[in-house]
Amino acid sequence: MRKSIILLDGDDLKIEDIVAVARYGARVELSTLVAEKIKKCRALVDRFVSEERVIYGVTTGLGDLCKVRITAEQSSALSRNVIMSHACGVGNPLPEDQVRAIMFCAVVNFSQGHSGVSLETVETLIRMLNERVTPWVPSQGSVGYLTHMAHISLVAIGLGQAYCNEQLMSGKEAMSRSGIPLLSLKEKEGLSLVNGTVCMTGISALTIYDSINLAKWSDIAGAMSFEALKGNKSAYDHRVHKVRPFKGQVKVANNLLRLSDGSEITEKYKEYRVQDALSIRSIPQVHGACRDKIEHAAEIVRTELNSATDNPLIFDDGDGGISVSACNAHGEPLALTMDMLAASVTELANISERRIDRLINPHVSELPAFLVEKSGLNSGFMIPQYVAASLVAENKVLSHPISVDSIPTSAYQEDHVSMGTPAALKACQVVRNTQKVIAIELLTAAQALEFHRPLKFGKGTEFVYGLIRKKVSAWIEDRVFYPDIHQMISVVEDGSWIQAIEEQVGQL
Repeated sequence: MRKSIILLDGDDLKIEDIVAVARYGARVELSTLVAEKIKKCRALVDRFVSEERVIYGVTTGLGDLCKVRITAEQSSALSRNVIMSHACGVGNPLPEDQVRAIMFCAVVNFSQGHSGVSLETVETLIRMLNERVTPWVPSQGSVGYLTHMAHISLVAIGLGQAYCNEQLMSGKEAMSRSGIPLLSLKEKEGLSLVNGTVCMTGISALTIYDSINLAKWSDIAGAMSFEALKGNKSAYDHRVHKVRPFKGQVKVANNLLRLSDGSEITEKYKEYRVQDALSIRSIPQVHGACRDKIEHAAEIVRTELNSATDNPLIFDDGDGGISVSACNAHGEPLALTMDMLAASVTELANISERRIDRLINPHVSELPAFLVEKSGLNSGFMIPQYVAASLVAENKVLSHPISVDSIPTSAYQEDHVSMGTPAALKACQVVRNTQKVIAIELLTAAQALEFHRPLKFGKGTEFVYGLIRKKVSAWIEDRVFYPDIHQMISVVEDGSWIQAIEEQVGQL
């Protein structure tokens, strides 16, 4: 059951917690224990300022300007200036769920008690989440951190723009309408608000969550195509996968057998051919490898979510406290991971498109050309395969790693950056494209199965076929196609059918 309240009490959080807040409006609450950690850390920063210690971003400038000393009187002004100067993003705005995910990850980061922000700042971000004040945040301009959180923070100080009640307005008006007092930033808070890996963590978490569901949809679509193409299930024999026991491969083979269990088509054609084409025969190996990489990505993001990624970090060493300048804000773990995820999900689309082609191609399908009677007069499913091919081609470009191409910034002070946020955004687009490809395969496979009636389909595939037909009728002759495709895309993106399907065949 999805949580309606996410309590930050020091326990490790999960990707599902980010999703609950970002997409479903779960309220965020702060425990007394965590609030005390935040206040104690802030007290150390106040002490550092009063003692005039030399601390990066507190009593010095930022980046290459770390050599410039800032007086105690200038420190608060520095925080405000950091927010304003760093809010220089470009491009289309991020969707609401990504902005909310970033904000929640920032709150979690500060709740580790090593950033030195005030409790008021954390509570303001929480109130913005709970009152659904969503800053307008341009999507482009981050090399890993800085610009996205700067645009979010603008709203907290009464600048920038935000959505309130689904209307775009000035940040000041959005905060006023929601009854949230504007922040007056203290020393170090400007730096903390734009620092860390919270942007890439929030976007990555949502992308990985969608990838997990997408992997399940890929198995479902693959099972339907397998039946429609008179597949030989010997390739899914448990003995085959026992001797190459990759976790994902074993799982996918078992999924395919359960989904197609009881299929009269499979039984009728069990000795029809010795072996199938690789796009059918290697589904466990390909889908399984992708699943293993998705699970690895989930582990990395879970670790990052529960980490302190500020710079500098504040520690209570029992002797007046210490500020340590290091680089937990470098997003290399996530940058590499999201590049890997993009390639993995691209493979799900690649093999899906090959199955779509086999379904519609009369030279190999042994089904009516393009899955429609009176082909020639009707084009049937000819052009949806073009659409899938286009999406797959785009994915291949997006799968080029961005994490290997660092560009020096800040006059060589930051001479190696992760590009982690662009990597996360790129992976997100790959997932969106692949959801569309899988939606097309589901429609195509359902249409191909029509030509096997009155034979019964498998337990799982019959159930999914029935769900699809409640949304999209069988294709008798050409009609406007895009509403059907868009209908199926919305189902795959939402993932709400997955639970019902798993109730029929078990967890996928």
